Amino acid sequence: MPVPGGGSGSVSDGRVPVPAVPGSGSGMARSTLSSRFRRLDVERFDGSRFEDEPEEAPPAEPEPGPEAEALLRRGDALRALHAALRSAPRLAASPDTKEQAQGTMLKVLMAFKSSEIEQAVNSLDGNGIDLLMKYIYKGFEKPTENSSAILLQWHEKALAVGGLGAIVRVLTARKTV
Repeated sequence: MPVPGGGSGSVSDGRVPVPAVPGSGSGMARSTLSSRFRRLDVERFDGSRFEDEPEEAPPAEPEPGPEAEALLRRGDALRALHAALRSAPRLAASPDTKEQAQGTMLKVLMAFKSSEIEQAVNSLDGNGIDLLMKYIYKGFEKPTENSSAILLQWHEKALAVGGLGAIVRVLTARKTV
């Protein structure tokens, strides 16, 4: 039986008929039958399948400690700090190398007097501040005798120069020291 004003369908089983789309033979839009609109592979954006881009071969890194320790023995703590930051094993795969660099950096930081810390922090560029903050936080993870108090002094001065952005960059960095 035809439905009044209801198009061309019939209502024999109690369903409401849907009017036919003019110009389409089956009632379904033609554009949905095509798969041409699927040009973007959304699976590659899946967070669980994320892979870092391959990096170039890292340059040969110097040993993390000898130059800085030699400068410390001569009493030149500021140059020792710069040497330790310059030779930081950023891409080292060996945990032993990173541990040795952390020990050297802690020795360098503890060699400074409280009054010299601000001058040392001011001598660093933005990347140096970020790297210093990484070592400060790494030192907080494994405290030694009296290291926490000294690291807090360094943290205060580095925060004053680097701002909150330095902390955020350290906490969100994928590469650790």
